[in-house]
Amino acid sequence: MTTATAPSQAVLTAMDRCDRCGAQAYLRVELQSGGELLFCAHHAREHGEKLRQVAATVHDETHKLDPATPAADSDA
Repeated sequence: MTTATAPSQAVLTAMDRCDRCGAQAYLRVELQSGGELLFCAHHAREHGEKLRQVAATVHDETHKLDPATPAADSDA
């Protein structure tokens, strides 16, 4: 039995972990060959050029790490 899943465009959460080191993922890469990889910002930068060569889509949320961007749950 095989199960097909629709491409995932959902927002990345703290539960999504980097496939390389286990840190919180901020980049989701859907591969042209099928499958999906998740990366933290560090590994996304390190492997970014190669990832974009093999990606069907890239969902990048590294902008969330910018200290100038207010947090959604900030009390300020």
